[in-house]
Amino acid sequence: MPPYDSIDKSHWPVKFGFLNFTVFDKPGIYFNSMIRISILLVLTLTLETGCSTVPITERKRVNIVDDNDILPASFAQYDSFLKENKISSDAAKTREIQTIGRNIADAVDRFMRANGMTQEADNYRWEFNLVEDKQMNAWCLPGGKVVFYTGILPVCQNTDGIAAVMGHEIAHAFAKHGQERMTSAYGQQLGGIAVAIGTSGQSTDSQYLWNSIYGISSQVGMLAYSRTHETEADKLGMVFMTMAGYNPEEAIRLWQRMKEQSEGAAPPEFLSTHPSNDTRIQNLQRYLPVARMKAREFGIQSND
Repeated sequence: MPPYDSIDKSHWPVKFGFLNFTVFDKPGIYFNSMIRISILLVLTLTLETGCSTVPITERKRVNIVDDNDILPASFAQYDSFLKENKISSDAAKTREIQTIGRNIADAVDRFMRANGMTQEADNYRWEFNLVEDKQMNAWCLPGGKVVFYTGILPVCQNTDGIAAVMGHEIAHAFAKHGQERMTSAYGQQLGGIAVAIGTSGQSTDSQYLWNSIYGISSQVGMLAYSRTHETEADKLGMVFMTMAGYNPEEAIRLWQRMKEQSEGAAPPEFLSTHPSNDTRIQNLQRYLPVARMKAREFGIQSND
């Protein structure tokens, strides 16, 4: 192992999430090894300190992103979106979206406070808006900021259909999928640094090959991770809409209608960020009795 004094001191800084460290231009064997060891230590520490369980589904997750770090940016982004897009002028439909959203959010809040999650519950700032847009879409930012597009309402068809979509979107915020995705992105970034260091000094062809392999595998890994979140949000959403007094069977019918709308237009499931419609329908059909059981366990409220 070469002595420290013999190593070129030229360097470049690297920022990885909340970590800052320096990588040398020509690190050689010594620093290649040290960086690899450091990366392994960081990943091990992350797994130990950031590991937790999603309530209800009991899925193990790794999340190193604190609410205090992500929620202010999320709320600011939501406000900016609303200023730049046209809010629906349909007062009745907007009121329906907001009422359903509040009912399901109240059920989630009740669950959290009854299960020792009061501090987390206090961090949510639930808000529900309907935007004039033909896209068949809805989304929820971390912290409970929900947007429905008018384009999704025809496929929702009814109150329970809206509740199925709303429950799904609220579930993303409840399970902190946004924070988990950021954690995963940090890991992908660190993996890219490791590849760059590991191929330093090799031929251009070798570096291109490794970057290609890393890029493809990491992208597919991230896609699979997203499908896991979507499946979990489907399940949690079914529980939450049932807790709020809506009919969970409509979630299955919703995705049957989604399938009819998108027949032939969906990408292969392997390269999609969402499960296929057929997979979602089958998963929801299997989960329906479980969702009803869990909703009864946690308490069903009337929304009359």
